[in-house]
Amino acid sequence: MNLPIWERRTFLKHAGKSLGAASLLASVSGSGLQAQTTVKQGRRVANGTPVSHTSVHLNVKDFGAIGDGKTKDTLAVQQALDRCNVLGGGEVFVPAGDYLTAALVLRSNTTLRLDEQASLLGSPDLADYPLTQVRWEGHWIKGYNGYISAVDATNIAIVGKGKIIGNAAIKGRYNRQTGVRNPALLEFTNCKNIRVEDCYTAQNDMWSIHPVYCENITFRNMTVKGNADGIDVDSCRRVVIEGCDFATGDDCISLKSGRGMEGNTIGVPTEDVKISNCTFRDLHWACIGIGSETSAGIRNVRVDHCRCLSARTFAIYIKSRPGRGAFIEDIYMNDLEVEGAQAGFLRINILNSGLQDKAPVQGDEGIPTIRNFHFSNIRVKDMPMLVDAVSIHPHKPLDGFSLTNVTGTCKKGIELANMNRVVLKNIDVTGYEEPLLSTYHVTGTGLKGAVALPEPKPTAPVPELKEPYVLR
Repeated sequence: MNLPIWERRTFLKHAGKSLGAASLLASVSGSGLQAQTTVKQGRRVANGTPVSHTSVHLNVKDFGAIGDGKTKDTLAVQQALDRCNVLGGGEVFVPAGDYLTAALVLRSNTTLRLDEQASLLGSPDLADYPLTQVRWEGHWIKGYNGYISAVDATNIAIVGKGKIIGNAAIKGRYNRQTGVRNPALLEFTNCKNIRVEDCYTAQNDMWSIHPVYCENITFRNMTVKGNADGIDVDSCRRVVIEGCDFATGDDCISLKSGRGMEGNTIGVPTEDVKISNCTFRDLHWACIGIGSETSAGIRNVRVDHCRCLSARTFAIYIKSRPGRGAFIEDIYMNDLEVEGAQAGFLRINILNSGLQDKAPVQGDEGIPTIRNFHFSNIRVKDMPMLVDAVSIHPHKPLDGFSLTNVTGTCKKGIELANMNRVVLKNIDVTGYEEPLLSTYHVTGTGLKGAVALPEPKPTAPVPELKEPYVLR
Protein backbone atom coordinates (compact mmCIF):
# COMPACT_ATOMS: atom_id res chain seq x y z
CA MET A 1 0.00 0.00 0.00
CA ASN A 2 1.05 3.61 -0.51
CA LEU A 3 1.94 5.23 2.78
CA PRO A 4 0.63 8.76 3.37
CA ILE A 5 2.74 11.78 4.03
CA TRP A 6 3.45 12.22 7.73
CA GLU A 7 2.21 15.76 7.78
CA ARG A 8 -1.28 14.67 6.66
CA ARG A 9 -2.93 14.58 10.09
CA THR A 10 -6.27 16.38 9.67
CA PHE A 11 -8.00 13.84 11.89
CA LEU A 12 -5.61 14.42 14.77
CA LYS A 13 -5.70 18.20 14.52
CA HIS A 14 -9.40 18.23 15.37
CA ALA A 15 -8.69 16.15 18.49
CA GLY A 16 -5.71 18.32 19.38
CA LYS A 17 -7.76 21.53 19.25
CA SER A 18 -10.31 20.07 21.61
CA LEU A 19 -7.65 19.02 24.08
CA GLY A 20 -5.87 22.36 23.99
CA ALA A 21 -9.08 24.23 24.83
CA ALA A 22 -9.98 21.88 27.69
CA SER A 23 -6.58 21.88 29.33
CA LEU A 24 -5.96 25.63 29.64
CA LEU A 25 -6.34 26.12 33.38
CA ALA A 26 -5.79 29.84 33.77
CA SER A 27 -4.39 32.89 32.05
CA VAL A 28 -0.80 33.76 32.90
CA SER A 29 -1.57 37.46 32.86
CA GLY A 30 -2.61 39.34 35.97
CA SER A 31 -1.67 36.58 38.40
CA GLY A 32 0.07 38.94 40.78
CA LEU A 33 2.71 36.33 41.58
CA GLN A 34 6.27 37.46 42.09
CA ALA A 35 8.01 34.65 40.20
CA GLN A 36 11.79 34.50 40.09
CA THR A 37 12.56 34.65 36.37
CA THR A 38 16.00 34.45 34.85
CA VAL A 39 16.28 35.51 31.22
CA LYS A 40 19.32 34.53 29.23
CA GLN A 41 19.96 36.25 25.92
CA GLY A 42 20.66 34.09 22.95
CA ARG A 43 18.92 31.89 20.44
CA ARG A 44 18.25 28.19 20.90
CA VAL A 45 18.06 26.13 17.74
CA ALA A 46 16.32 22.80 17.08
CA ASN A 47 16.78 21.03 13.72
CA GLY A 48 18.13 24.26 12.25
CA THR A 49 15.01 26.26 13.10
CA PRO A 50 15.14 29.16 15.60
CA VAL A 51 12.72 28.37 18.41
CA SER A 52 13.36 30.97 21.10
CA HIS A 53 15.25 34.16 21.93
CA THR A 54 15.13 33.60 25.68
CA SER A 55 15.48 30.89 28.28
CA VAL A 56 13.50 31.36 31.47
CA HIS A 57 13.94 29.45 34.72
CA LEU A 58 10.83 29.20 36.88
CA ASN A 59 10.16 27.53 40.21
CA VAL A 60 6.68 26.18 40.94
CA LYS A 61 7.01 27.37 44.57
CA ASP A 62 7.06 30.95 43.30
CA PHE A 63 3.63 30.35 41.77
CA GLY A 64 2.14 29.17 45.05
CA ALA A 65 2.80 25.40 45.02
CA ILE A 66 2.73 23.90 48.52
CA GLY A 67 4.11 20.40 47.99
CA ASP A 68 2.52 18.78 51.05
CA GLY A 69 0.93 15.86 49.15
CA LYS A 70 -2.56 16.96 50.26
CA THR A 71 -3.18 20.39 48.78
CA LYS A 72 -3.91 20.37 45.06
CA ASP A 73 -1.11 22.33 43.41
CA THR A 74 -2.56 22.13 39.90
CA LEU A 75 -2.95 25.84 39.27
CA ALA A 76 0.54 26.74 40.50
CA VAL A 77 2.31 24.06 38.48
CA GLN A 78 0.27 24.72 35.34
CA GLN A 79 0.80 28.49 35.63
CA ALA A 80 4.55 27.94 35.73
CA LEU A 81 4.40 25.67 32.68
CA ASP A 82 2.21 28.09 30.73
CA ARG A 83 4.32 31.12 31.63
CA CYS A 84 7.46 29.31 30.54
CA ASN A 85 5.89 28.74 27.16
CA VAL A 86 4.59 32.27 26.56
CA LEU A 87 7.92 33.81 27.58
CA GLY A 88 9.68 31.86 24.83
CA GLY A 89 10.60 28.65 26.60
CA GLY A 90 12.99 27.39 29.22
CA GLU A 91 12.77 25.31 32.36
CA VAL A 92 10.23 24.79 35.14
CA PHE A 93 11.75 23.40 38.32
CA VAL A 94 9.88 21.29 40.87
CA PRO A 95 11.83 21.31 44.17
CA ALA A 96 11.64 18.66 46.90
CA GLY A 97 8.11 17.90 48.02
CA ASP A 98 4.99 15.94 47.10
CA TYR A 99 2.78 17.83 44.65
CA LEU A 100 -0.76 16.54 44.24
CA THR A 101 -2.25 17.83 40.99
CA ALA A 102 -4.91 17.30 38.38
CA ALA A 103 -3.87 16.68 34.77
CA LEU A 104 -0.98 18.88 33.59
CA VAL A 105 -0.12 20.03 30.06
CA LEU A 106 3.37 20.64 28.66
CA ARG A 107 3.71 23.21 25.90
CA SER A 108 6.42 23.85 23.34
CA ASN A 109 10.00 24.70 24.31
CA THR A 110 9.47 23.70 27.92
CA THR A 111 11.53 21.42 30.16
CA LEU A 112 9.96 20.14 33.37
CA ARG A 113 12.78 19.38 35.81
CA LEU A 114 12.13 17.32 38.95
CA ASP A 115 14.31 17.46 42.04
CA GLU A 116 15.43 14.02 43.22
CA GLN A 117 13.18 14.43 46.27
CA ALA A 118 10.19 15.72 44.29
CA SER A 119 7.08 13.74 43.41
CA LEU A 120 4.20 14.69 41.14
CA LEU A 121 1.12 12.80 42.33
CA GLY A 122 -1.89 12.30 40.10
CA SER A 123 -5.31 13.22 41.47
CA PRO A 124 -7.67 10.37 42.43
CA ASP A 125 -10.61 12.29 40.88
CA LEU A 126 -11.43 11.48 37.25
CA ALA A 127 -13.05 14.91 36.97
CA ASP A 128 -9.52 16.32 37.19
CA TYR A 129 -8.64 14.77 33.80
CA PRO A 130 -10.28 16.49 30.80
CA LEU A 131 -12.17 14.33 28.32
CA THR A 132 -10.83 14.38 24.78
CA GLN A 133 -10.06 12.00 21.91
CA VAL A 134 -7.44 9.40 22.85
CA ARG A 135 -5.93 6.37 21.11
CA TRP A 136 -6.95 3.09 22.68
CA GLU A 137 -6.12 -0.33 21.24
CA GLY A 138 -5.70 1.13 17.77
CA HIS A 139 -8.79 3.39 17.67
CA TRP A 140 -9.51 7.02 18.52
CA ILE A 141 -12.18 7.10 21.21
CA LYS A 142 -13.42 9.34 24.03
CA GLY A 143 -11.09 9.19 26.98
CA TYR A 144 -9.46 11.03 29.84
CA ASN A 145 -6.36 13.05 29.11
CA GLY A 146 -3.05 11.71 30.39
CA TYR A 147 -1.77 12.90 33.77
CA ILE A 148 1.05 14.80 32.06
CA SER A 149 0.33 15.39 28.39
CA ALA A 150 1.28 17.46 25.38
CA VAL A 151 -0.48 18.02 22.05
CA ASP A 152 1.10 19.59 18.94
CA ALA A 153 4.15 20.60 21.01
CA THR A 154 7.78 20.83 19.93
CA ASN A 155 10.95 20.63 22.02
CA ILE A 156 9.58 19.35 25.32
CA ALA A 157 11.31 17.42 28.09
CA ILE A 158 10.79 15.86 31.50
CA VAL A 159 14.09 15.37 33.31
CA GLY A 160 15.49 14.77 36.77
CA LYS A 161 15.43 11.89 39.24
CA GLY A 162 12.09 12.75 40.81
CA LYS A 163 8.92 10.67 40.64
CA ILE A 164 5.70 10.81 38.62
CA ILE A 165 3.04 8.62 40.18
CA GLY A 166 -0.46 7.80 38.99
CA ASN A 167 -3.23 7.42 41.53
CA ALA A 168 -4.15 3.87 42.54
CA ALA A 169 -7.75 5.00 43.17
CA ILE A 170 -8.32 5.06 39.38
CA LYS A 171 -9.02 1.42 38.57
CA GLY A 172 -8.92 -0.28 35.20
CA ARG A 173 -7.99 0.85 31.71
CA TYR A 174 -11.30 1.15 29.91
CA ASN A 175 -14.85 1.49 31.20
CA ARG A 176 -17.02 -0.79 29.08
CA GLN A 177 -20.23 0.79 30.38
CA THR A 178 -19.30 4.36 29.42
CA GLY A 179 -16.90 3.58 26.56
CA VAL A 180 -14.30 5.90 28.11
CA ARG A 181 -10.58 5.16 28.44
CA ASN A 182 -8.83 5.99 31.72
CA PRO A 183 -5.86 8.39 31.85
CA ALA A 184 -2.36 7.29 30.90
CA LEU A 185 0.50 8.61 33.03
CA LEU A 186 2.50 10.41 30.29
CA GLU A 187 0.84 10.96 26.92
CA PHE A 188 2.25 12.89 23.96
CA THR A 189 0.17 13.43 20.82
CA ASN A 190 1.47 14.80 17.52
CA CYS A 191 4.63 16.18 19.15
CA LYS A 192 8.21 16.54 17.92
CA ASN A 193 11.48 16.43 19.82
CA ILE A 194 10.54 14.80 23.12
CA ARG A 195 13.00 13.85 25.86
CA VAL A 196 12.22 12.02 29.10
CA GLU A 197 15.27 11.21 31.22
CA ASP A 198 16.18 9.83 34.65
CA CYS A 199 12.76 10.01 36.27
CA TYR A 200 10.87 7.28 38.11
CA THR A 201 7.32 6.56 36.96
CA ALA A 202 4.67 4.41 38.63
CA GLN A 203 1.24 3.94 37.08
CA ASN A 204 -2.01 2.30 38.13
CA ASP A 205 -3.96 -0.05 35.84
CA MET A 206 -3.67 2.01 32.64
CA TRP A 207 -0.67 2.31 30.29
CA SER A 208 2.23 4.28 31.71
CA ILE A 209 3.76 6.15 28.76
CA HIS A 210 2.03 6.63 25.43
CA PRO A 211 3.45 8.70 22.56
CA VAL A 212 1.18 8.72 19.50
CA TYR A 213 1.88 10.40 16.13
CA CYS A 214 5.18 11.73 17.51
CA GLU A 215 8.66 12.14 16.03
CA ASN A 216 12.13 12.27 17.56
CA ILE A 217 11.54 10.79 21.00
CA THR A 218 14.09 9.73 23.60
CA PHE A 219 13.39 7.80 26.80
CA ARG A 220 16.65 7.40 28.71
CA ASN A 221 17.67 6.02 32.11
CA MET A 222 14.11 5.78 33.39
CA THR A 223 12.53 3.47 35.94
CA VAL A 224 9.11 2.42 34.63
CA LYS A 225 6.75 0.58 36.97
CA GLY A 226 3.06 -0.12 36.74
CA ASN A 227 0.20 -2.60 36.47
CA ALA A 228 -0.10 -2.32 32.69
CA ASP A 229 2.14 -1.53 29.69
CA GLY A 230 5.32 0.44 30.26
CA ILE A 231 5.94 2.37 27.02
CA ASP A 232 3.48 2.06 24.12
CA VAL A 233 5.02 3.51 20.97
CA ASP A 234 1.97 4.20 18.80
CA SER A 235 2.37 5.39 15.18
CA CYS A 236 5.65 7.19 15.95
CA ARG A 237 9.00 7.44 14.22
CA ARG A 238 12.58 7.96 15.31
CA VAL A 239 12.25 6.63 18.84
CA VAL A 240 15.13 5.82 21.21
CA ILE A 241 14.61 3.84 24.43
CA GLU A 242 17.86 3.22 26.27
CA GLY A 243 19.12 2.38 29.73
CA CYS A 244 15.62 1.95 31.16
CA ASP A 245 14.49 -0.45 33.88
CA PHE A 246 10.98 -1.90 33.51
CA ALA A 247 8.79 -3.76 36.01
CA THR A 248 5.29 -3.85 34.54
CA GLY A 249 2.05 -5.79 34.70
CA ASP A 250 1.79 -6.06 30.91
CA ASP A 251 4.17 -5.53 27.97
CA CYS A 252 7.22 -3.57 29.07
CA ILE A 253 7.44 -2.05 25.60
CA SER A 254 4.72 -2.37 22.97
CA LEU A 255 4.94 -1.11 19.39
CA LYS A 256 1.62 -0.29 17.69
CA SER A 257 0.20 1.56 14.67
CA GLY A 258 -3.60 1.37 14.71
CA ARG A 259 -6.23 -1.30 14.13
CA GLY A 260 -8.48 -2.23 11.21
CA MET A 261 -9.62 0.15 8.50
CA GLU A 262 -9.31 3.19 10.76
CA GLY A 263 -5.62 2.62 11.46
CA ASN A 264 -4.97 1.49 7.89
CA THR A 265 -6.71 4.52 6.37
CA ILE A 266 -4.92 7.03 8.60
CA GLY A 267 -1.76 5.14 7.69
CA VAL A 268 0.86 6.44 10.14
CA PRO A 269 3.39 3.64 10.83
CA THR A 270 5.73 3.08 13.72
CA GLU A 271 9.27 3.10 12.36
CA ASP A 272 12.91 3.64 13.23
CA VAL A 273 12.84 2.44 16.84
CA LYS A 274 16.05 1.72 18.76
CA ILE A 275 15.92 -0.10 22.11
CA SER A 276 19.15 -0.75 23.97
CA ASN A 277 20.66 -1.55 27.37
CA CYS A 278 17.28 -2.05 29.03
CA THR A 279 16.14 -4.51 31.69
CA PHE A 280 12.66 -6.01 31.46
CA ARG A 281 10.40 -7.69 34.03
CA ASP A 282 6.82 -8.43 32.94
CA LEU A 283 4.06 -10.05 34.97
CA HIS A 284 1.34 -10.66 32.38
CA TRP A 285 2.50 -10.73 28.76
CA ALA A 286 5.88 -9.97 27.10
CA CYS A 287 9.03 -7.96 27.59
CA ILE A 288 8.78 -6.54 24.06
CA GLY A 289 5.54 -6.84 22.12
CA ILE A 290 5.20 -5.86 18.48
CA GLY A 291 1.48 -5.58 17.68
CA SER A 292 -1.17 -6.67 17.61
CA GLU A 293 -2.37 -3.24 16.41
CA THR A 294 -0.25 -3.08 13.25
CA SER A 295 -2.66 -1.71 10.64
CA ALA A 296 -0.41 1.16 9.52
CA GLY A 297 2.76 -0.93 9.63
CA ILE A 298 5.82 -1.34 11.83
CA ARG A 299 9.34 -1.23 10.41
CA ASN A 300 13.00 -0.70 11.24
CA VAL A 301 13.16 -1.86 14.85
CA ARG A 302 16.55 -2.51 16.46
CA VAL A 303 16.95 -4.08 19.93
CA ASP A 304 20.45 -4.48 21.40
CA HIS A 305 22.11 -5.46 24.69
CA CYS A 306 18.99 -6.07 26.77
CA ARG A 307 18.08 -8.36 29.66
CA CYS A 308 14.69 -10.07 29.74
CA LEU A 309 14.33 -11.35 33.30
CA SER A 310 10.66 -12.36 33.45
CA ALA A 311 7.63 -12.64 31.18
CA ARG A 312 4.24 -14.29 31.62
CA THR A 313 4.32 -15.54 28.01
CA PHE A 314 7.26 -15.10 25.63
CA ALA A 315 10.05 -12.59 26.15
CA ILE A 316 9.63 -11.36 22.56
CA TYR A 317 6.15 -11.53 21.02
CA ILE A 318 5.42 -10.41 17.42
CA LYS A 319 1.70 -10.51 16.80
CA SER A 320 -1.04 -9.53 14.37
CA ARG A 321 -3.84 -11.16 12.37
CA PRO A 322 -5.66 -11.06 9.02
CA GLY A 323 -7.79 -7.93 8.92
CA ARG A 324 -4.95 -5.70 10.13
CA GLY A 325 -3.22 -5.23 6.77
CA ALA A 326 0.05 -3.30 6.31
CA PHE A 327 3.38 -4.84 7.31
CA ILE A 328 5.89 -5.79 9.99
CA GLU A 329 9.39 -5.67 8.58
CA ASP A 330 13.08 -5.20 9.32
CA ILE A 331 13.18 -6.35 12.95
CA TYR A 332 16.72 -6.85 14.30
CA MET A 333 17.51 -8.07 17.82
CA ASN A 334 21.04 -8.76 19.04
CA ASP A 335 22.74 -9.61 22.34
CA LEU A 336 19.80 -10.56 24.52
CA GLU A 337 19.90 -12.34 27.87
CA VAL A 338 16.63 -14.19 28.48
CA GLU A 339 15.36 -16.01 31.55
CA GLY A 340 12.17 -16.30 33.55
CA ALA A 341 9.86 -16.35 30.50
CA GLN A 342 7.05 -18.77 31.31
CA ALA A 343 6.32 -19.72 27.66
CA GLY A 344 9.61 -19.18 25.89
CA PHE A 345 11.97 -16.81 24.12
CA LEU A 346 10.15 -15.87 20.89
CA ARG A 347 6.68 -16.22 19.46
CA ILE A 348 5.49 -15.02 16.05
CA ASN A 349 1.70 -15.13 15.66
CA ILE A 350 0.21 -13.49 12.57
CA LEU A 351 -2.96 -15.59 12.49
CA ASN A 352 -5.13 -14.81 15.49
CA SER A 353 -3.62 -12.36 17.96
CA GLY A 354 -5.86 -9.63 19.34
CA LEU A 355 -9.51 -8.87 18.71
CA GLN A 356 -10.81 -8.87 15.16
CA ASP A 357 -11.75 -5.32 14.19
CA LYS A 358 -15.36 -4.40 13.43
CA ALA A 359 -14.10 -2.92 10.15
CA PRO A 360 -11.16 -5.14 9.13
CA VAL A 361 -8.97 -4.68 6.07
CA GLN A 362 -10.39 -6.97 3.39
CA GLY A 363 -8.96 -9.89 1.41
CA ASP A 364 -5.28 -10.68 0.99
CA GLU A 365 -4.52 -7.00 1.53
CA GLY A 366 -5.68 -7.54 5.09
CA ILE A 367 -3.02 -10.22 5.71
CA PRO A 368 0.04 -8.41 7.13
CA THR A 369 3.19 -8.62 5.02
CA ILE A 370 6.06 -9.83 7.21
CA ARG A 371 9.73 -9.91 6.29
CA ASN A 372 13.26 -9.68 7.61
CA PHE A 373 13.18 -10.82 11.23
CA HIS A 374 16.70 -11.40 12.56
CA PHE A 375 17.87 -12.57 15.99
CA SER A 376 21.51 -13.08 16.97
CA ASN A 377 23.65 -13.68 20.04
CA ILE A 378 20.82 -14.88 22.28
CA ARG A 379 21.53 -16.45 25.68
CA VAL A 380 18.61 -18.33 27.20
CA LYS A 381 18.18 -20.01 30.57
CA ASP A 382 15.58 -22.72 31.27
CA MET A 383 13.24 -21.69 28.46
CA PRO A 384 10.09 -23.79 28.13
CA MET A 385 10.45 -23.25 24.36
CA LEU A 386 13.00 -21.51 22.19
CA VAL A 387 10.87 -20.36 19.21
CA ASP A 388 7.18 -20.81 18.41
CA ALA A 389 6.63 -19.44 14.90
CA VAL A 390 3.99 -21.65 13.28
CA SER A 391 1.09 -19.17 13.25
CA ILE A 392 1.98 -17.54 9.92
CA HIS A 393 -0.45 -17.23 7.03
CA PRO A 394 0.37 -19.46 4.02
CA HIS A 395 -0.72 -16.73 1.58
CA LYS A 396 2.00 -14.41 2.92
CA PRO A 397 4.90 -16.40 4.35
CA LEU A 398 7.57 -14.73 6.44
CA ASP A 399 10.25 -13.75 3.93
CA GLY A 400 13.63 -13.65 5.67
CA PHE A 401 14.19 -15.09 9.14
CA SER A 402 17.49 -15.77 10.88
CA LEU A 403 18.40 -17.15 14.28
CA THR A 404 22.14 -17.33 14.91
CA ASN A 405 24.50 -17.84 17.84
CA VAL A 406 22.05 -19.09 20.46
CA THR A 407 23.28 -20.69 23.68
CA GLY A 408 21.72 -21.94 26.91
CA THR A 409 19.03 -24.34 28.04
CA CYS A 410 15.49 -25.00 26.87
CA LYS A 411 12.89 -27.74 27.21
CA LYS A 412 11.54 -27.47 23.65
CA GLY A 413 13.31 -26.26 20.55
CA ILE A 414 12.22 -24.44 17.40
CA GLU A 415 8.96 -24.78 15.46
CA LEU A 416 8.61 -22.88 12.17
CA ALA A 417 5.91 -22.78 9.49
CA ASN A 418 5.41 -20.87 6.22
CA MET A 419 8.82 -19.18 5.94
CA ASN A 420 11.25 -18.46 3.13
CA ARG A 421 14.94 -17.51 3.25
CA VAL A 422 15.50 -18.96 6.72
CA VAL A 423 19.00 -19.06 8.24
CA LEU A 424 19.64 -21.13 11.37
CA LYS A 425 23.25 -21.18 12.52
CA ASN A 426 25.15 -22.00 15.70
CA ILE A 427 22.14 -23.10 17.75
CA ASP A 428 23.97 -24.55 20.75
CA VAL A 429 21.33 -25.27 23.39
CA THR A 430 20.93 -28.20 25.76
CA GLY A 431 18.22 -29.82 27.84
CA TYR A 432 15.60 -29.95 25.10
CA GLU A 433 13.35 -32.85 24.30
CA GLU A 434 13.78 -34.10 20.74
CA PRO A 435 13.37 -32.79 18.14
CA LEU A 436 15.30 -29.54 18.24
CA LEU A 437 13.75 -28.33 14.97
CA SER A 438 10.31 -28.93 13.45
CA THR A 439 9.09 -27.25 10.25
CA TYR A 440 6.20 -26.94 7.79
CA HIS A 441 6.70 -25.28 4.36
CA VAL A 442 10.05 -23.71 5.27
CA THR A 443 12.99 -23.07 2.95
CA GLY A 444 16.50 -21.88 3.71
CA THR A 445 19.73 -23.07 5.32
CA GLY A 446 20.45 -24.82 8.61
CA LEU A 447 17.28 -26.92 8.32
CA LYS A 448 18.95 -30.31 8.08
CA GLY A 449 17.36 -32.92 10.33
CA ALA A 450 14.12 -31.00 10.81
CA VAL A 451 11.04 -33.04 11.69
CA ALA A 452 7.84 -32.37 9.75
CA LEU A 453 5.10 -30.43 11.54
CA PRO A 454 1.42 -30.97 10.75
CA GLU A 455 -0.26 -28.25 8.73
CA PRO A 456 -1.28 -25.35 11.01
CA LYS A 457 -5.01 -24.90 11.48
CA PRO A 458 -6.59 -22.33 9.13
CA THR A 459 -7.93 -19.12 10.60
CA ALA A 460 -11.51 -17.92 10.50
CA PRO A 461 -12.28 -15.79 7.42
CA VAL A 462 -12.22 -12.02 7.80
CA PRO A 463 -15.79 -10.68 8.01
CA GLU A 464 -16.88 -8.83 4.90
CA LEU A 465 -17.85 -5.16 5.15
CA LYS A 466 -21.49 -4.53 4.35
CA GLU A 467 -20.67 -1.14 2.88
CA PRO A 468 -17.46 0.74 1.90
CA TYR A 469 -15.53 2.01 4.87
CA VAL A 470 -15.55 5.74 5.53
CA LEU A 471 -13.31 7.34 8.15
CA ARG A 472 -15.63 9.18 10.53
